[in-house]
Amino acid sequence: MYKKHQDKTAVITWRQFSNKGYSAFASLHRQIRIGVLSVATLSVAAAAHAQTNATPSSEKEKVIDEEELAEVTVSGTMAPLTQLQSVRPVCVLTRQDIEQAAAQSINDLFKLVTGVDVRQRGGFGIQTDISVDGGTFDQVTLLLNGIDIGNPQTGHLSADFPVSISDIERIEVLEGAASRVYGGQSFGGAINIVTKHETGRHVELAGAGGSYGTAEGEARLSLPLGRVSNRISGSGGRSDGGTLNSAWRKGQLYYQGDYEDKALRLDWQFGFSSKDYGANTFYSAKYPDQHENNQRFMTSVDAEYRVKSEEPRVKNKSNYLEANSNSSLFTLHSSLFWNRSSDHYELVHGSPFGENFHRTDVYGIKVGGHIDWLLGKTAASAVIRHENILSTNLGRDLAPEQFVDIRGEEADYTRSDNRTTVSFSLEHNVLLKHWTISAGLMVSMTSAIDHRFRFYPGVDVAYRPSSRWKVLFSYNKGFRLPTFTELYYKSPTHEGNRDLQPEHNHSFSLGVQHRWRGVDVLARAFYHRGSHMIDWVMYSPDDIYHTAAFDLDNVGAQVRGSISLPELLGHDTWVRSFSAGYTYIHQKKHDAQGVVKSNYAMEYLRHKVVASLTHRIVSRLAMTWDFRWQERVGSYLSGGELVPYHPYAMLDAKLMWDAPRYQVYAQATNITNHRYYDLGSVPQPGIWIMAGMKYKLPF
Repeated sequence: MYKKHQDKTAVITWRQFSNKGYSAFASLHRQIRIGVLSVATLSVAAAAHAQTNATPSSEKEKVIDEEELAEVTVSGTMAPLTQLQSVRPVCVLTRQDIEQAAAQSINDLFKLVTGVDVRQRGGFGIQTDISVDGGTFDQVTLLLNGIDIGNPQTGHLSADFPVSISDIERIEVLEGAASRVYGGQSFGGAINIVTKHETGRHVELAGAGGSYGTAEGEARLSLPLGRVSNRISGSGGRSDGGTLNSAWRKGQLYYQGDYEDKALRLDWQFGFSSKDYGANTFYSAKYPDQHENNQRFMTSVDAEYRVKSEEPRVKNKSNYLEANSNSSLFTLHSSLFWNRSSDHYELVHGSPFGENFHRTDVYGIKVGGHIDWLLGKTAASAVIRHENILSTNLGRDLAPEQFVDIRGEEADYTRSDNRTTVSFSLEHNVLLKHWTISAGLMVSMTSAIDHRFRFYPGVDVAYRPSSRWKVLFSYNKGFRLPTFTELYYKSPTHEGNRDLQPEHNHSFSLGVQHRWRGVDVLARAFYHRGSHMIDWVMYSPDDIYHTAAFDLDNVGAQVRGSISLPELLGHDTWVRSFSAGYTYIHQKKHDAQGVVKSNYAMEYLRHKVVASLTHRIVSRLAMTWDFRWQERVGSYLSGGELVPYHPYAMLDAKLMWDAPRYQVYAQATNITNHRYYDLGSVPQPGIWIMAGMKYKLPF
């Protein structure tokens, strides 16, 4: 089998994430070697490596490639599989990618991913809808260190992350249905934000300011105490906004701790975020003076118990891949979580007309584990998730004696609803020398429907003619429960539907991937057959929006690639990294019911092109250019008329001086000052310039 290579200096790898609870898709606790997943990250390390090592022979390169891919562990399955064995591609934005990007917020980072559609209602991630492969924002599971932080009130609020860009180690994007792995809401994919795990004692301070009276500040503290690591951060900011009635204030606080010994790992986290912002025409062009205030609390505790094997289970036998002698024979994993979101919405700021209050609680427990044995890896899990909402608008009417006071307001929650979902998942992975076959099944029951268990199967297959090439096929069935807003919301411009049933999706994907010495290329085609797809639609020009359901298919193709020239050429270069990608999507609706205006499901990106270039200027000074061109299907209301979305191009840039203890940067988004619409009739800001500094002080 693959013999371990003894020249350790020949392998360029970042190991600080090994065996930690927030390795790739943290809910599954995977070890990951970041360098293999994002070649841009290796550009600096590769240059240093090239100065001290001769160019390896082709045979040596092959051994190194196979060794690295056999040690990298990614997700997409319930059981941990190495990069060599993996059956589904995971797109990763590394820490270096994140630092180099000219991003105002976490939500801006998703724009760099070829298959992700980001529709913002304001700058700095004030409110953002995130979708994958032509789906909607409610069809994606968003996770923070593997914990689902989705909001069952509405996906509009799911991306209110309680962390800042400086807290993030990497972002992982899994495209396509993944219900058997991440639960029902993983209808179109899953996005996991992994925070930094730092072991040294230090304080970080940062500040930035720029256009439209924008100012931000943050502080971070890392304080290890024996085996317990502690990290706490806080940040806040304000702005006048780049358009009419778009001023905002926001703040957030985040704490994470962990403990680990040979057999046990514990992780715990707490997050809080608060946003107050003008919501100019966010939900209706008829009301330009909308306003919203959101708060989120989240906490979770995660535990993993490992029983180690003393010897490898398989060693150079038949067609089986060699087992890792350091891997666990049996791993038991459990997590507890609770999320609370509060929303105060004003249709007319300062007026009770159209005013709404909502409070949503989500809590639950997940227990599972996996075992490595002669015939592969087997995993199982059970999840209980309870969702509850108190509202002045959403849910069923409460009796007067059941009303709940709204804290700080002279009003009561007068409506409520709740539902409990119970799910069981089972998966087995067959690992052969050139093949990996992963098959699984989730059965799920939701109290809000009919208390019947329904089945959601999936199978993923990977064929590897060599360690550099991989052919991938997958089929997975997914489902999504309607949000409380889709079920109940009623206003002068919108009307929900209490009879909505869950969405279902049959997701097929076929792709080929190539990795070699700083080059990473993926081409894939997908077909998502959706039934009972939920959307807000208008049936006539003077109609209000109604929630409706119909069958809708998404068919698409995608190609993306990246290159690290220092790693490829073996020496430092002026251009450090380049990446580009293109996605094409076509939809087909399967009923004859005419729709004048779709708000979400049928307003998709037909074309999206992204490209990023990072180059050195002098010494530690480097520049990154991010380009995006996209064409959206659909239209928005302007002056009572429907106006088609126009294609547009966007260019952002960031200039950064990076030293060991500090960074100084200046960045500009929308350099061409292009005015455009990307979500309804909400105008997007023009050029936005920011400058800032970060300083790290060990103690």
